[in-house]
Amino acid sequence: MRAYFSDRFALPLPAGHRFPMAKYTRLREALEVCSPGLALCEAPAATEAQLALVHDAGWIERMLHGGLSVREQGAIGFPWSPAMAERSLRSVGATLAACEAARNDGFSANLAGGTHHAYADRGEGFCCFNDFAVAARWVQAQGWAKQILIVDLDVHQGNGTARIFRGDSSVFTLSIHGARNFPFSKESGDADYALPDGTGDEAYLDTLERALGEMARRFRPDWVLYLAGADVYHADRLGRLALSKEAIAHRDEGVMRWCQSAGLPCVIAMGGGYADPIDATVAIHAQTVRLALRLASSRPGSGRWEPSVGGLPHFPGDAHAEQRAPKA
Repeated sequence: MRAYFSDRFALPLPAGHRFPMAKYTRLREALEVCSPGLALCEAPAATEAQLALVHDAGWIERMLHGGLSVREQGAIGFPWSPAMAERSLRSVGATLAACEAARNDGFSANLAGGTHHAYADRGEGFCCFNDFAVAARWVQAQGWAKQILIVDLDVHQGNGTARIFRGDSSVFTLSIHGARNFPFSKESGDADYALPDGTGDEAYLDTLERALGEMARRFRPDWVLYLAGADVYHADRLGRLALSKEAIAHRDEGVMRWCQSAGLPCVIAMGGGYADPIDATVAIHAQTVRLALRLASSRPGSGRWEPSVGGLPHFPGDAHAEQRAPKA
């Protein structure tokens, strides 16, 4: 399995900035150890033509060449710099490269990405370009898939993604997020599940099972983009959904096995994670990638990833039901 990193293109942030830039290097370093079969690859830069599949020409120009207003920079939460522009290109490029890898390997990952707050014409919430939106359009443009499912399990709703694909029957946006968390004005996606603070393991996993089942009755995907946010963790500074690390593993494995059983390529991005200390976030992201690696390595046969017979499977989380326990 291949995973793409962009941590060598770091943002120069002011001292005390709350964005955990260091987690990306720490994640790559963690995966360099005890991850046999994982190929770590530096992300290419997305092209302006690829960005233009989703983003307005004016936004691309201002983002890449330093034309952002103070207000636009404030909405993103980063001061503009050439390094910020380069980092944004690499983050999208990592997801596009992962899409190409998933055609043969079934699973692949961007060790950053999940920039789901970016709209077609603006950035927001630490997101400049929307990597999943660009990836969905690019996969369709390549003829690799027609029906794209975006499973967004970050604690924050992917408002930019939902708005970009509003009214588009070829892309289904499924989001399970905190009801009272950012963004405070939500967009309407295809399937939104807004959960209260302190939801905990059992209720969250039950919601995920129900959400995938309801989606499968409405949509027949042939490609999956999975945003595996670590900010649902109980010790996350911005999360508040109160999940254990074990429940997050069940969440990830459930989604991935669901994809594997149906023969659906699955591209994974890390999304948010703001635990203090940062080690907890890094451990959760590494756990996600290693679960995908394990499933990719266990796939029978070789060559191009092919759908299995029998259509979409049931969510396999029931096998872990006895291990679920609400977080105290």
